[in-house]
Amino acid sequence: MTTPSLSWAGSALRADRASEPVLWAMGVILFGFASIGPTLHHRFGAAAHMGLIAVWAIAAAYAASIAGAAETRRALWIILVAALAMRGAMLFAYPYLSTDIWRYVWDGRVQGAGINPYRYLPVAPELAHLRDAAIYPNINRATYAPTVYPPAAQMAFWLITRFSDSMIAMKAGMVAFEGLAVASLIAILARLGRPLTAVAAYAWHPLPIWEIAGNGHVDAVMTAFVMLGLWAYLAGRVSLAGVLAVAGALAKPTALLALPVFWAPRNWRLVAVVAAACGLLYLPYLSVGWQALGFAAGYAREEGLADGRGFWLLQVVRWPLGVVDPKFYYVLAAGLIGGLALRVGFRSDRSPAASIAALHWLLVAFLLLLSTNYPWYFVVLAPFCVLTRYVTPWLLTVAAVVLYDVIPGDTTALPATAAKLLFYGAGVAAAIYDLGFSSRAGHRLASGEAIA
Repeated sequence: MTTPSLSWAGSALRADRASEPVLWAMGVILFGFASIGPTLHHRFGAAAHMGLIAVWAIAAAYAASIAGAAETRRALWIILVAALAMRGAMLFAYPYLSTDIWRYVWDGRVQGAGINPYRYLPVAPELAHLRDAAIYPNINRATYAPTVYPPAAQMAFWLITRFSDSMIAMKAGMVAFEGLAVASLIAILARLGRPLTAVAAYAWHPLPIWEIAGNGHVDAVMTAFVMLGLWAYLAGRVSLAGVLAVAGALAKPTALLALPVFWAPRNWRLVAVVAAACGLLYLPYLSVGWQALGFAAGYAREEGLADGRGFWLLQVVRWPLGVVDPKFYYVLAAGLIGGLALRVGFRSDRSPAASIAALHWLLVAFLLLLSTNYPWYFVVLAPFCVLTRYVTPWLLTVAAVVLYDVIPGDTTALPATAAKLLFYGAGVAAAIYDLGFSSRAGHRLASGEAIA
């Protein structure tokens, strides 16, 4: 006679094995999506692109849910192999969503020639011998910015271009950094006692595939260091977590928001370690003095952050009231972010779930208040589709594609103002929902589920 426990185990094993063919089939379908995605976007416009991304995201969420029931080594390998295939399909696609990657290659090439990337404009005669027909004509800000990227990003560009200073090599290097984020997520899931297969919610998520494999954005480096830092923090290695957060922030400043999560009151050792890491990462570039700070002020003007044009919330207020001094918005935004950071730093609940939730909310608050025009800024939220039960990271990472208007003559793309109001308004609504109705569920990690 079969015991109940053995009967249950046998049923679970059959369920696991039954899920594997479904995962394979879904992986093949999403590989097809990745293969035809750019062509579909160019041929049918933004509406088709948004529809594809929505279906893709639903498939990724469903895959994560059934993968949680198929907690086997084979299921994890199916997820990882399919994820790599999806990225491979995008790797050789032309990066038409932005021109950033060409500048990454250029900055790496300049450093490979032994020149500080903060010293000269690309049009400077001192760099004439580095110009070519493949990379140089495509780079942005060639006439007015030596570079806009901070030291850790520059080190990544230099490292990748030591293999090849080509667009494909840069994209492959960014995918390699993304592999560190995936490995960190798996390690975090293991530490939390959750199914490792839940990583499908990130590995098959369309946003990082498009923005990293498809367009090679440096957000891959930043996200990798944030996830590595989170893993180190949960493992009790707080100083290492701080160093990794600094490395992420000097790839893209958004990673600074991890530091309040890692810091605890009176932990001045972390403050010292962070300051030392920052100094060491800047050290190789200080031969140009203050110019090593890059193009931060110019970027703020360029994106409408200096005069307030770039902030969607300020535009909403200006609509009925007319001109409003952007200084009020700066004070409000800084106060909100600063207040939240202080609350996080002095929180009493230091559990893994509370720490992950705190990092999530800091990132959400910053991204909503910054109101960038660029979907790739939201890649850093994609891991929280794995780690939390919140709706907000799913909405922001999937709906961000409404911000694209890159196909000439595309009549299906939303006007920029309408797209931002729709997207950020929906993001605020999702955040309110999570805070008001899902806070209790959101502050504990899902048990085998990717979303609530």
